[in-house]
Amino acid sequence: MAANLQEKMHASPPGEELWSVFDFARRYRLAKSEENRLVALFGTMASPGDLLLSARRVEMFG
Repeated sequence: MAANLQEKMHASPPGEELWSVFDFARRYRLAKSEENRLVALFGTMASPGDLLLSARRVEMFG
């Protein structure tokens, strides 16, 4: 029963997809440290909106 409750707590709303944090980090060329931060924050899967709002990019110029 506890596992079922945990699954319900982490379930996304109907119609919202989840992305792999690892794929997201690779697609957006994030540093490994940023990938690790996102995994610690969300786990291995998260909604695209959460990832896009939470990701930090290192400034390349300036």
